[in-house]
Amino acid sequence: MPSSRNGFPFDQSAVNHIAPQQLKHRLSDAAAPLLLDVREPWEFQICRIPGSLLMPMGTVVARHTELAPEAETVVICHHGARSMQVAMFLENAGFTRVYNLSGGVDAWARTVEASMPVY
Repeated sequence: MPSSRNGFPFDQSAVNHIAPQQLKHRLSDAAAPLLLDVREPWEFQICRIPGSLLMPMGTVVARHTELAPEAETVVICHHGARSMQVAMFLENAGFTRVYNLSGGVDAWARTVEASMPVY
């Protein structure tokens, strides 16, 4: 079993990843995934992918039951580290279709949406 801290596993080798360009394509589908942004509110105010649900990482353990375990979910943070930990937590909690956005909103801004502010 992977070790953990604050309820979040460290062994992220099993986490599925999605590249920003792949996510852009998936968002054009009628059945687009849930975008779960686990950054802090001040980060979310600077920039976000439209349609994202804000659930800061520190609240996920207590609030993950608000999410549908069977829904396709893409977890997002600034560079991909926090979201990777949350994605692993969700998988361990029984979520079956979880992806980590590789490179986070920073990679999204640099490769998909050049007008998005970076920080």
